[in-house]
Amino acid sequence: MNTVLKNDLNNLSTILDRTKQQGIDFLSNLENVPTSTKNSIDPTRELNELGLGSLAALEEFNERLAPLLVSSPGPRYWGFVTGGSTPASIVGDWLATVYDQNTQAIKAQGGVSALIEFETINLLLQLVELPDTFLGGFVTGATMSNFTCLGVARQWFGKQFGKDFAKNGISETINILTATPHSSSIKSLAMLGIGSNNYTTLKTIVGNREAIDIADLEKNIESLNGKPFILISSAGTVNTADFDDFKAISKLKKKYNFWWHIDAAFGGFAAVSDKYKHFVEGWEGADSITIDCHKWLNVPYESAFYLIKKEHTSLQIETFQNSNAPYLGNPLENFNYLNVLPENSRRLRALPVWFSLLAYGKEGFCDIVENSASMAFQFANELIEDGNFELLAPIRLNNVCFTLKGSHNQEKVSEFLTLLNDKGKVFMTPTVYQNRKGIRASFVNWRTTEEDIRIVIEEMKETILDLQI
Repeated sequence: MNTVLKNDLNNLSTILDRTKQQGIDFLSNLENVPTSTKNSIDPTRELNELGLGSLAALEEFNERLAPLLVSSPGPRYWGFVTGGSTPASIVGDWLATVYDQNTQAIKAQGGVSALIEFETINLLLQLVELPDTFLGGFVTGATMSNFTCLGVARQWFGKQFGKDFAKNGISETINILTATPHSSSIKSLAMLGIGSNNYTTLKTIVGNREAIDIADLEKNIESLNGKPFILISSAGTVNTADFDDFKAISKLKKKYNFWWHIDAAFGGFAAVSDKYKHFVEGWEGADSITIDCHKWLNVPYESAFYLIKKEHTSLQIETFQNSNAPYLGNPLENFNYLNVLPENSRRLRALPVWFSLLAYGKEGFCDIVENSASMAFQFANELIEDGNFELLAPIRLNNVCFTLKGSHNQEKVSEFLTLLNDKGKVFMTPTVYQNRKGIRASFVNWRTTEEDIRIVIEEMKETILDLQI
């Protein structure tokens, strides 16, 4: 054995203890870690010949690389839609690394860790109150979940013409209807060979909405003259957390032939709250659903899961099976995740979620969702009371989309946000909503409190003075 490796093995307890303490120190000090940084490094470091060993590498990491990292798991990182990591999810993530399984099979001599994934999906279905008519599995994020679901939808579309797109390629124009799709869905269309421009944009409901206008949807369906299509709908749009009318879409599903996909990356967790579950009423009728765990479930990156109706399993296998590996057996008889997902190598992503669900239960996640929504409403009210800001859209759930008040300040929005983020107390992302420059704050982190709202509002007031608006 290599001498450096052997030394690390002999000192494994010390190495892990040191690492554990560093993790505790970071998480205990999150409120004081900046949300943005201007630090940089020269990334052309030469590889050393003999190796430093883990502890020496940790020292260099602390000196050079740690200053690049921001408090993205912290309570005031409101950019994108970023959760933190609960204690239970960290336990699961660390153990997933320690046990280091390639999670594929539920019945095999070489490991059956996929049974843990099956159980976790079952727990998630209970959490969001969906029936067990769905087959689910874990992927890296919403992009790969959307890719997986829409890949099966593509195969379904081909079958409507008696064709196998997975084997022979796309030979028909695929009709796709959507109103306000997330960029990850459009990216998936590009990766699937459908084309990122090849979809029909539906009208949205009048009155500052991002949800599908159902009348326009049916009008577009009728114009297809009976041709099949794929509908991409939203459970929580990224700017304003708007939801499509799933009950209305369910009724259309009984009349017309289409694949119904729902991107519920964060909005799906509205289902755990009695206050907000009405947003997803009817979504059980979908053919496929995308949900992220590293958002509102507050587990470490990378973690998302797909849900596809079990009735489509054969289409899923046709899309993703490893047909040139005879040792894998009959994919219909011997379930293996590598036959239903893009990846052939998969860490045990289910474990952080399993720990989280058992540790905090439905009530725990209901509290996180409702607290996040409460923080969003409070932040919005503070913005309005301040007088320097205006909302671009009403608050529906957990996202606050706002801008500087007055059209004359549109040119200052980007500068304001850059100055605010540079202070390192909060991080929010820029957006454009209905042709106006704006700022988006997304509340999903389990740590966020009223004190964080106060701190951010004070920072924003100081930044306004800096700009002399």
